[in-house]
Amino acid sequence: MTRAAQTPLLERIAVLDDYQNYALSMADWAPVLSCAEVKVFNHHLTEEQAVIALHDFDAICCVRERMALPASLINRLPNLKFIAITGVQHRTLDMAAVQARGIVVSHTQRRGNGQFATAELAWGMMLSLARHLPEEITRMKTGGWQKTSGMALGGRTLGLVGLGRLGQHMVPIAKAFGMKVLAWSQNMTPQLAEQAGATWVDKETLFRESDFISLHVVLSERTRHLVASRELALMKPTAYLVNTARGPLVDGEALVQALINKGIAGAALDTFDVEPLPDDHVLRTLDNVMLTPHLGYTVQELLVPFYQDTVENLRAFMDGRPIRVLSGSPQH
Repeated sequence: MTRAAQTPLLERIAVLDDYQNYALSMADWAPVLSCAEVKVFNHHLTEEQAVIALHDFDAICCVRERMALPASLINRLPNLKFIAITGVQHRTLDMAAVQARGIVVSHTQRRGNGQFATAELAWGMMLSLARHLPEEITRMKTGGWQKTSGMALGGRTLGLVGLGRLGQHMVPIAKAFGMKVLAWSQNMTPQLAEQAGATWVDKETLFRESDFISLHVVLSERTRHLVASRELALMKPTAYLVNTARGPLVDGEALVQALINKGIAGAALDTFDVEPLPDDHVLRTLDNVMLTPHLGYTVQELLVPFYQDTVENLRAFMDGRPIRVLSGSPQH
């Protein structure tokens, strides 16, 4: 007899931060719903709100890192036995806290055709900046006609901060546009850059010479505020910054000042220090910044396998079968 047939280990399951109300339609939840209550939260919870809202839940299902899971939250959820994350890591999850509590953490597989979706968004942002698309689209909708002149990408210089999986995917697309590609990161070498089809330069040269700078590095204490006042001051007044990686890679206050003072032409941002971005944040008021609500990975080709794997992990846990356990998590 399976565990689920005896007494479900998970009786109340929370699906967090499902902003689009997609979770229950992207996978077959029937086997889980037959023995557990599933509640979807389609709005973000602060930590204090989460302590109250999630107090009685046995399991929580996350979408990437939309919900931070520090010890201060984990230790105030007394019934929590299981955390399902999407992707293969969760940088704001306190592993020491889950280990101490014996909470099992599952992960999903990396698969599907959406693995480069964030890089695709970065290109969409660059094209939109170059041709002033948000402004001109809005003007057309309100009865106006063209007021701006754009720039062609061909002949311009793209600076890539980071040449990992996504950074490398940017290179052939830039070459197809006829762009020169410079690259730098803290661990990069000229040989690694050359292998990816880019030219290694030092950090100062990249910020000084690039017409578009796109960030593709992992957030860590070493990379926090990798782009600050000094780097922004090096940029051309005609240059643009694109951040689809993580908000804290950029010093937010320094960026706001650079945008207000027209030290750079503009920026396109998909990630922020605090998410969702507060309604009254100054970035929402600036005319030379394009903002999107962390859309980078939110494509059906990724969300469907995220939720399918989440359901399978939940079913396996309740049945006592092996699951994909996050490295460092207590074993099932």
